[in-house]
Amino acid sequence: MSSKTAYFHLPGLFEFYELYKVFLPIFREHREYFYDWCDIGSIYGSPMDCIWSGGRVEVGEAETWKVLNLMQEYGISARLTFSNSLLKEEHLSDKICNDICSLFAQNKSEKNNQTRINIQNASMESCGTQNQKIINSYVSNGVIVHSDLLLNYLKKNYPELYFVSSTTKVITDFQEFLKELNREDFRYVVPDFRLNKEFDKLKTLSEKQKDKVEFLCNECCWFGCKDRKVCYEAVSYKNLGEDFEHYCKAPDSSGGYQFSKAMENPGFISVENIKNVYLPMGFTNFKIEGRGLGSALVLEFLLYYMTKPEYQINVREKIYLDNMLDLF
Repeated sequence: MSSKTAYFHLPGLFEFYELYKVFLPIFREHREYFYDWCDIGSIYGSPMDCIWSGGRVEVGEAETWKVLNLMQEYGISARLTFSNSLLKEEHLSDKICNDICSLFAQNKSEKNNQTRINIQNASMESCGTQNQKIINSYVSNGVIVHSDLLLNYLKKNYPELYFVSSTTKVITDFQEFLKELNREDFRYVVPDFRLNKEFDKLKTLSEKQKDKVEFLCNECCWFGCKDRKVCYEAVSYKNLGEDFEHYCKAPDSSGGYQFSKAMENPGFISVENIKNVYLPMGFTNFKIEGRGLGSALVLEFLLYYMTKPEYQINVREKIYLDNMLDLF
Protein backbone atom coordinates (compact mmCIF):
# COMPACT_ATOMS: atom_id res chain seq x y z
CA MET A 1 0.00 0.00 0.00
CA SER A 2 1.10 3.59 -0.62
CA SER A 3 2.71 5.54 2.21
CA LYS A 4 0.49 8.51 1.38
CA THR A 5 -2.22 9.66 3.78
CA ALA A 6 -5.90 9.74 2.80
CA TYR A 7 -7.58 12.94 3.96
CA PHE A 8 -11.31 12.69 4.54
CA HIS A 9 -13.52 15.74 4.18
CA LEU A 10 -16.46 15.11 6.47
CA PRO A 11 -20.07 16.37 6.43
CA GLY A 12 -21.98 18.37 9.00
CA LEU A 13 -19.79 21.18 10.38
CA PHE A 14 -22.84 22.86 11.90
CA GLU A 15 -25.39 20.10 11.40
CA PHE A 16 -23.51 17.45 13.41
CA TYR A 17 -21.56 19.64 15.80
CA GLU A 18 -22.72 17.57 18.79
CA LEU A 19 -21.52 14.35 17.15
CA TYR A 20 -18.07 15.75 16.36
CA LYS A 21 -17.80 17.17 19.88
CA VAL A 22 -17.86 13.55 21.07
CA PHE A 23 -16.08 11.88 18.14
CA LEU A 24 -13.03 14.15 17.85
CA PRO A 25 -11.75 13.49 21.39
CA ILE A 26 -12.00 9.75 20.68
CA PHE A 27 -10.11 10.21 17.41
CA ARG A 28 -7.33 12.09 19.21
CA GLU A 29 -7.10 10.05 22.42
CA HIS A 30 -7.54 6.59 20.86
CA ARG A 31 -5.69 6.87 17.57
CA GLU A 32 -5.10 3.11 17.73
CA TYR A 33 -8.81 2.64 16.96
CA PHE A 34 -8.39 4.23 13.54
CA TYR A 35 -6.49 3.44 10.34
CA ASP A 36 -3.00 4.92 10.40
CA TRP A 37 -3.25 5.76 6.71
CA CYS A 38 -6.08 8.29 7.11
CA ASP A 39 -6.73 11.65 8.75
CA ILE A 40 -9.37 14.37 8.76
CA GLY A 41 -8.76 16.99 6.07
CA SER A 42 -11.74 19.21 6.84
CA ILE A 43 -15.32 19.27 8.06
CA TYR A 44 -17.81 21.15 5.89
CA GLY A 45 -21.29 22.58 6.28
CA SER A 46 -23.32 25.73 6.69
CA PRO A 47 -25.61 27.21 9.35
CA MET A 48 -29.29 27.84 8.82
CA ASP A 49 -30.62 30.86 6.95
CA CYS A 50 -27.60 31.44 4.71
CA ILE A 51 -28.73 32.42 1.22
CA TRP A 52 -25.28 31.59 -0.19
CA SER A 53 -25.70 27.96 0.84
CA GLY A 54 -26.15 25.19 -1.70
CA GLY A 55 -26.21 21.44 -2.11
CA ARG A 56 -28.65 20.98 0.78
CA VAL A 57 -31.25 23.07 2.57
CA GLU A 58 -29.38 23.69 5.81
CA VAL A 59 -30.60 22.75 9.28
CA GLY A 60 -27.38 23.39 11.23
CA GLU A 61 -28.20 25.21 14.47
CA ALA A 62 -24.80 25.22 16.20
CA GLU A 63 -23.40 28.67 16.95
CA THR A 64 -20.58 29.75 14.68
CA TRP A 65 -18.12 30.60 17.47
CA LYS A 66 -18.62 27.16 19.07
CA VAL A 67 -18.04 25.41 15.75
CA LEU A 68 -14.85 27.37 15.07
CA ASN A 69 -13.53 26.80 18.59
CA LEU A 70 -14.01 23.04 18.20
CA MET A 71 -12.25 22.95 14.84
CA GLN A 72 -9.38 25.06 16.15
CA GLU A 73 -8.97 22.88 19.22
CA TYR A 74 -8.39 19.85 16.98
CA GLY A 75 -6.52 21.65 14.20
CA ILE A 76 -9.14 20.88 11.53
CA SER A 77 -9.97 23.08 8.57
CA ALA A 78 -13.58 24.31 8.57
CA ARG A 79 -15.33 24.73 5.22
CA LEU A 80 -18.47 26.68 4.41
CA THR A 81 -20.73 25.15 1.76
CA PHE A 82 -21.64 28.38 0.00
CA SER A 83 -22.39 26.62 -3.28
CA ASN A 84 -25.60 28.36 -4.32
CA SER A 85 -25.54 28.46 -8.12
CA LEU A 86 -28.15 31.20 -8.60
CA LEU A 87 -26.64 34.16 -6.79
CA LYS A 88 -26.95 37.67 -8.20
CA GLU A 89 -25.09 40.87 -7.41
CA GLU A 90 -27.68 41.96 -4.85
CA HIS A 91 -27.12 38.79 -2.83
CA LEU A 92 -23.44 39.52 -2.20
CA SER A 93 -24.16 42.10 0.51
CA ASP A 94 -26.02 39.61 2.70
CA LYS A 95 -25.03 40.46 6.27
CA ILE A 96 -25.31 36.97 7.79
CA CYS A 97 -23.12 35.33 5.15
CA ASN A 98 -20.54 38.11 5.23
CA ASP A 99 -20.30 38.03 9.02
CA ILE A 100 -19.70 34.28 8.96
CA CYS A 101 -17.02 34.63 6.29
CA SER A 102 -15.33 37.33 8.38
CA LEU A 103 -15.11 34.94 11.32
CA PHE A 104 -13.80 32.09 9.21
CA ALA A 105 -11.22 34.40 7.61
CA GLN A 106 -10.07 35.80 10.96
CA ASN A 107 -9.53 32.21 12.11
CA LYS A 108 -6.32 31.93 10.04
CA SER A 109 -2.96 32.77 11.55
CA GLU A 110 0.53 31.32 11.80
CA LYS A 111 1.15 28.49 14.22
CA ASN A 112 2.31 29.69 17.66
CA ASN A 113 0.84 33.14 17.10
CA GLN A 114 -1.33 34.70 19.79
CA THR A 115 -4.09 32.30 20.80
CA ARG A 116 -6.88 34.84 20.92
CA ILE A 117 -7.70 38.14 19.27
CA ASN A 118 -10.54 40.60 19.66
CA ILE A 119 -12.57 41.31 16.57
CA GLN A 120 -13.44 45.00 16.57
CA ASN A 121 -16.29 45.04 14.11
CA ALA A 122 -19.85 45.98 14.88
CA SER A 123 -21.06 43.93 11.92
CA MET A 124 -20.34 40.78 13.95
CA GLU A 125 -23.42 41.35 16.09
CA SER A 126 -25.58 39.12 13.92
CA CYS A 127 -23.28 36.19 14.75
CA GLY A 128 -23.63 36.66 18.51
CA THR A 129 -21.62 38.52 21.13
CA GLN A 130 -19.47 35.49 21.95
CA ASN A 131 -18.09 35.71 18.42
CA GLN A 132 -16.09 38.78 19.44
CA LYS A 133 -13.32 36.39 20.50
CA ILE A 134 -12.07 33.49 18.44
CA ILE A 135 -9.08 31.23 18.84
CA ASN A 136 -6.41 31.52 16.18
CA SER A 137 -5.02 28.46 14.48
CA TYR A 138 -2.41 27.67 11.85
CA VAL A 139 -5.10 25.77 9.89
CA SER A 140 -6.84 27.90 7.26
CA ASN A 141 -10.54 27.65 6.53
CA GLY A 142 -12.23 27.39 3.15
CA VAL A 143 -15.39 27.89 1.15
CA ILE A 144 -16.99 25.44 -1.27
CA VAL A 145 -18.32 27.52 -4.16
CA HIS A 146 -20.26 27.11 -7.38
CA SER A 147 -20.88 30.69 -8.48
CA ASP A 148 -17.97 32.57 -10.08
CA LEU A 149 -19.71 35.78 -9.02
CA LEU A 150 -19.42 34.73 -5.38
CA LEU A 151 -15.91 33.36 -5.89
CA ASN A 152 -14.62 36.69 -7.18
CA TYR A 153 -16.32 38.55 -4.33
CA LEU A 154 -14.81 36.24 -1.71
CA LYS A 155 -11.33 36.42 -3.24
CA LYS A 156 -11.46 40.21 -3.00
CA ASN A 157 -12.99 40.51 0.47
CA TYR A 158 -11.74 37.39 2.28
CA PRO A 159 -8.37 36.48 0.74
CA GLU A 160 -7.44 34.46 3.85
CA LEU A 161 -9.88 31.73 2.79
CA TYR A 162 -9.16 28.97 0.28
CA PHE A 163 -11.70 27.76 -2.25
CA VAL A 164 -13.11 24.42 -3.37
CA SER A 165 -14.93 23.90 -6.66
CA SER A 166 -18.26 22.32 -5.79
CA THR A 167 -19.55 19.00 -7.06
CA THR A 168 -22.86 20.83 -7.64
CA LYS A 169 -21.36 21.96 -10.96
CA VAL A 170 -21.93 18.34 -12.07
CA ILE A 171 -18.74 18.14 -14.14
CA THR A 172 -19.02 14.82 -15.97
CA ASP A 173 -16.89 15.65 -19.02
CA PHE A 174 -13.23 14.91 -18.34
CA GLN A 175 -11.93 17.79 -20.47
CA GLU A 176 -14.13 20.22 -18.54
CA PHE A 177 -12.82 18.67 -15.35
CA LEU A 178 -9.24 19.30 -16.53
CA LYS A 179 -10.04 22.96 -17.15
CA GLU A 180 -11.44 23.24 -13.63
CA LEU A 181 -8.37 21.54 -12.14
CA ASN A 182 -6.09 23.98 -13.93
CA ARG A 183 -7.82 27.03 -12.48
CA GLU A 184 -5.55 28.69 -9.92
CA ASP A 185 -8.61 29.84 -7.97
CA PHE A 186 -9.19 26.43 -6.42
CA ARG A 187 -7.19 24.43 -3.91
CA TYR A 188 -9.48 21.45 -4.51
CA VAL A 189 -11.96 20.39 -7.18
CA VAL A 190 -14.76 17.87 -6.52
CA PRO A 191 -15.81 16.22 -9.80
CA ASP A 192 -19.11 14.50 -10.34
CA PHE A 193 -19.02 11.01 -8.84
CA ARG A 194 -19.39 9.50 -12.31
CA LEU A 195 -15.76 10.37 -13.02
CA ASN A 196 -14.55 8.39 -9.99
CA LYS A 197 -13.63 5.28 -11.94
CA GLU A 198 -12.20 6.87 -15.10
CA PHE A 199 -8.81 5.42 -14.20
CA ASP A 200 -7.26 5.52 -17.68
CA LYS A 201 -7.83 9.28 -17.75
CA LEU A 202 -7.15 9.94 -14.07
CA LYS A 203 -3.73 8.33 -14.23
CA THR A 204 -2.64 10.88 -16.86
CA LEU A 205 -2.96 13.76 -14.38
CA SER A 206 0.15 15.45 -13.04
CA GLU A 207 1.04 15.25 -9.36
CA LYS A 208 -0.13 18.85 -8.90
CA GLN A 209 -3.47 18.04 -10.49
CA LYS A 210 -3.91 14.86 -8.45
CA ASP A 211 -3.32 16.83 -5.26
CA LYS A 212 -6.33 19.00 -6.14
CA VAL A 213 -8.80 16.19 -6.88
CA GLU A 214 -11.30 15.47 -4.12
CA PHE A 215 -13.43 12.41 -4.88
CA LEU A 216 -17.01 12.09 -3.63
CA CYS A 217 -17.01 8.58 -2.20
CA ASN A 218 -20.48 7.59 -1.04
CA GLU A 219 -22.98 9.14 -3.44
CA CYS A 220 -26.32 7.34 -3.54
CA CYS A 221 -27.72 9.21 -6.55
CA TRP A 222 -28.65 7.05 -9.54
CA PHE A 223 -25.58 6.69 -11.78
CA GLY A 224 -27.70 7.38 -14.87
CA CYS A 225 -29.34 10.53 -13.49
CA LYS A 226 -29.86 13.32 -16.03
CA ASP A 227 -31.40 15.80 -13.57
CA ARG A 228 -28.64 16.15 -11.00
CA LYS A 229 -27.92 19.78 -11.86
CA VAL A 230 -31.63 20.63 -11.75
CA CYS A 231 -31.87 18.97 -8.34
CA TYR A 232 -29.08 21.19 -7.01
CA GLU A 233 -30.67 24.26 -8.58
CA ALA A 234 -33.90 23.50 -6.73
CA VAL A 235 -31.96 23.62 -3.47
CA SER A 236 -30.40 26.94 -4.49
CA TYR A 237 -33.86 28.40 -5.14
CA LYS A 238 -35.06 27.25 -1.73
CA ASN A 239 -32.06 28.75 0.06
CA LEU A 240 -32.94 32.04 -1.64
CA GLY A 241 -36.46 31.74 -0.21
CA GLU A 242 -38.11 30.88 -3.53
CA ASP A 243 -40.54 28.03 -4.13
CA PHE A 244 -39.16 25.47 -6.53
CA GLU A 245 -39.88 21.76 -6.34
CA HIS A 246 -37.92 19.07 -8.12
CA TYR A 247 -39.29 15.54 -8.11
CA CYS A 248 -36.64 12.89 -8.50
CA LYS A 249 -37.41 10.37 -11.25
CA ALA A 250 -34.61 7.96 -10.38
CA PRO A 251 -35.46 4.30 -9.72
CA ASP A 252 -36.15 3.64 -6.02
CA SER A 253 -35.83 7.33 -5.20
CA SER A 254 -38.63 7.05 -2.64
CA GLY A 255 -36.39 4.91 -0.45
CA GLY A 256 -34.11 7.81 0.45
CA TYR A 257 -30.43 7.46 1.22
CA GLN A 258 -29.25 3.97 2.10
CA PHE A 259 -25.54 3.32 2.64
CA SER A 260 -25.96 -0.26 1.45
CA LYS A 261 -27.44 1.06 -1.80
CA ALA A 262 -24.62 3.60 -2.16
CA MET A 263 -22.13 0.73 -1.91
CA GLU A 264 -23.70 -0.79 -5.03
CA ASN A 265 -23.32 2.42 -7.02
CA PRO A 266 -20.74 2.09 -9.86
CA GLY A 267 -19.13 5.31 -8.60
CA PHE A 268 -18.80 4.16 -4.98
CA ILE A 269 -15.29 4.37 -3.51
CA SER A 270 -14.67 1.75 -0.83
CA VAL A 271 -12.03 1.58 1.86
CA GLU A 272 -10.21 -1.06 -0.20
CA ASN A 273 -10.38 1.17 -3.28
CA ILE A 274 -8.78 4.02 -1.36
CA LYS A 275 -5.97 1.87 0.08
CA ASN A 276 -5.20 -0.24 -2.97
CA VAL A 277 -6.09 1.95 -5.95
CA TYR A 278 -6.39 5.67 -5.26
CA LEU A 279 -3.53 6.16 -2.79
CA PRO A 280 -1.04 4.22 -4.95
CA MET A 281 -2.14 6.35 -7.92
CA GLY A 282 -1.34 9.50 -5.93
CA PHE A 283 -4.84 10.68 -4.96
CA THR A 284 -5.27 11.68 -1.32
CA ASN A 285 -8.52 13.64 -0.87
CA PHE A 286 -11.90 12.01 -0.34
CA LYS A 287 -15.22 13.66 0.41
CA ILE A 288 -17.92 11.93 2.43
CA GLU A 289 -21.44 13.22 1.81
CA GLY A 290 -24.16 13.24 4.44
CA ARG A 291 -25.18 16.74 5.58
CA GLY A 292 -28.84 16.02 4.96
CA LEU A 293 -28.76 12.69 6.80
CA GLY A 294 -28.98 11.80 10.47
CA SER A 295 -26.02 11.72 12.83
CA ALA A 296 -26.42 7.96 13.33
CA LEU A 297 -25.79 7.39 9.61
CA VAL A 298 -22.86 9.82 9.58
CA LEU A 299 -21.39 7.81 12.46
CA GLU A 300 -21.61 4.72 10.24
CA PHE A 301 -19.56 6.58 7.61
CA LEU A 302 -16.93 7.45 10.23
CA LEU A 303 -16.81 3.83 11.33
CA TYR A 304 -16.63 2.39 7.81
CA TYR A 305 -14.07 4.77 6.32
CA MET A 306 -11.84 5.60 9.29
CA THR A 307 -12.19 2.96 12.02
CA LYS A 308 -10.47 -0.43 12.16
CA PRO A 309 -13.17 -3.16 12.17
CA GLU A 310 -12.00 -4.61 15.48
CA TYR A 311 -12.45 -1.24 17.20
CA GLN A 312 -15.75 -0.14 15.67
CA ILE A 313 -17.65 -1.49 18.68
CA ASN A 314 -15.43 0.61 20.99
CA VAL A 315 -16.18 3.79 19.09
CA ARG A 316 -19.89 2.98 18.94
CA GLU A 317 -20.05 2.34 22.67
CA LYS A 318 -18.25 5.55 23.60
CA ILE A 319 -20.58 7.58 21.41
CA TYR A 320 -23.82 5.75 22.23
CA LEU A 321 -23.12 5.96 25.96
CA ASP A 322 -22.58 9.70 25.86
CA ASN A 323 -25.73 11.00 27.54
CA MET A 324 -25.38 14.41 25.96
CA LEU A 325 -25.72 13.09 22.40
CA ASP A 326 -29.01 12.09 20.80
CA LEU A 327 -28.25 10.14 17.64
CA PHE A 328 -31.80 9.15 16.82
